[in-house]
Amino acid sequence: MWEMVRANQRHAATLVVVMAALLLAVGYAVGEAVAGAGTGGLLVAFAIWVVLSLVSYYSGDQIFLSLAGAHQIGKQDNPVLYNIVEEMCLAAGLAKMPAIYVIDDAAPNAFATGRDAEHASVAVTAGLLETLSRDELQGVIAHELGHVKNRDVLYMMMVGVMMGAIVLLADLGTRVLFYGGGGRRRTSSRDGGQAQVIILIVAVVLMILAPLIAQLIYFAVSRRREYLADACSALYTRYPEGLANALEKISRSTVALHSASRATAPLYIVNPLGASAKGLADITSTHPPTSERIRILRSMGGGAGYGQYDEAFRKVTGKPVGVIPAGSLRAAEHAPTSAPKAPDTRERLERVRHTTDMLWRLNQYVFIACACGTTLKVPPAYLGKEIACPHCGAKHVVTATAPTSAQAAAS
Repeated sequence: MWEMVRANQRHAATLVVVMAALLLAVGYAVGEAVAGAGTGGLLVAFAIWVVLSLVSYYSGDQIFLSLAGAHQIGKQDNPVLYNIVEEMCLAAGLAKMPAIYVIDDAAPNAFATGRDAEHASVAVTAGLLETLSRDELQGVIAHELGHVKNRDVLYMMMVGVMMGAIVLLADLGTRVLFYGGGGRRRTSSRDGGQAQVIILIVAVVLMILAPLIAQLIYFAVSRRREYLADACSALYTRYPEGLANALEKISRSTVALHSASRATAPLYIVNPLGASAKGLADITSTHPPTSERIRILRSMGGGAGYGQYDEAFRKVTGKPVGVIPAGSLRAAEHAPTSAPKAPDTRERLERVRHTTDMLWRLNQYVFIACACGTTLKVPPAYLGKEIACPHCGAKHVVTATAPTSAQAAAS
């Protein structure tokens, strides 16, 4: 396991260094092309990188959670979800439970964020809670905790921030150069120096290509980590079919995830902006093809270990090299799958009701138990007002603490 974590860190760290070098190169190119001051542009790019890196390290997870509209919950809000996270933390060997968040969105999806295992968060949508059975939800949570265990959530935040800075600098430089009449362009045309013309051409080409290169690096980090997290999920749950079924349901959903954007899409377990496909779409996608991930999980046979996943990966993709490092494969033991799970006895309507009640509580709705057996769910705007039960007509005063059935009967 530690060999896989270290290999994943080395791979991600290498791409982070490449991305940082690309950012500095873009800063130099913008400064040189616009004002003939490449060193100044380099220093500006470095300052931007430092500031954004500090922000992403200390506050990046809260920024992503805020952009997603996520609400933190406790055990009392959703005991099933809390217990699943607790079980998978034990299976993954994490010393601390991540904070659990719910996104009020009908599209089924989930992501993990945080700079390390001590400051991690897992967020799931309301649509995921309504759609998946317990075993399928367990597979998704195990996948997200695999990201935390592999320590790649920080790298995704860092690379994402640098990609945004590269796009911003390149766009700014291009606009100033072509629409603002950059000083360097005028100097170059006046002096007629061939060296200056060559530098200008290289700078312009770099500004145009840098955002595309940055996106490809970002996508490369994202796709690799998805395979590794799938392998972790199979091992932690000993039930690859659970995650396979979950991925199938999530990918079939036609509901758009409104809170997702190009910057946050790689964090989710399934691309929320559209299904991955083969060909050019696969090259520029934030995720591996979901159908391929499902086939790999279902090709693991009777095993759930890293060795079985790596073998299934090579078989399905036709690639000679798998995603699990050689050191981890040598140390990996055969992990048999668990016995087939009993079907989830909870009906979808029951899951929807529990999830809806949770969201209402998170939005400060007051639940009033009437003596007739009706549960009134009242918006916080009615605090201090008197309302009548629509079934029996009993009067209730809406307070922050909802009355019990006995109190309602007395009224």
